[in-house]
Amino acid sequence: MTHTPHPSTLSPQPDPATRLLPSRTDYDVIVLPSGVFRPGHDTVSGEQAHALAEQAQRIEMIHRLGIPTQPTRYFDHLATDMAHRTGFLYGMVNLFLEEQTFIGLHNPPADSGYLTVDRTMNRDHGWCPEVVNRKKALPLHNVHAYHRFSSNYVVDAVGIQSYFGAPLIHDDIAVGTVCVIDPDPRPLDDALRLRDIVLNIRDTAMQAITTRDTCQ
Repeated sequence: MTHTPHPSTLSPQPDPATRLLPSRTDYDVIVLPSGVFRPGHDTVSGEQAHALAEQAQRIEMIHRLGIPTQPTRYFDHLATDMAHRTGFLYGMVNLFLEEQTFIGLHNPPADSGYLTVDRTMNRDHGWCPEVVNRKKALPLHNVHAYHRFSSNYVVDAVGIQSYFGAPLIHDDIAVGTVCVIDPDPRPLDDALRLRDIVLNIRDTAMQAITTRDTCQ
């Protein structure tokens, strides 16, 4: 079943309080997939060191590009446009900070009976971590068709069955993603069209980021 978005959701969503971007030296406590790490106090494995280095690169690049780390009407509009064009219930423009942070977000209408998602999520949850790690788009027309992707917090918490995401990359550093998710699977023969819509929105987002034309 394809969900038809309601025109009323085209209006920008209210902006919550600004989330401050940590400085590059603000690493007293860092949350890694394996737990909390305190530089200067804890030892790290090679895998943890690699994760720390990659996250530091992301933070530095976000600083360098001046990407807003609070929700903006511009990115909310992109998320809504992406959701409408794909027919998905949810759309996100997502930065990988201490948490996944949705600076652009489209939710289903409040009276739709579907869950409304928050602006942040654990950095391990969902399929965007896979997109950031591989630096490639990930089209999942049915997450249960792939054993690797069928077991996920988002599947149980939100009841998601389809996901299409693409990375936000500058100078070979993935700082985040754009994605759409939905509780219904999609036909396999429609996957290419849906992927191309997400890639188009990704390109629009990156153009705005690199030209600093993010219209807050």
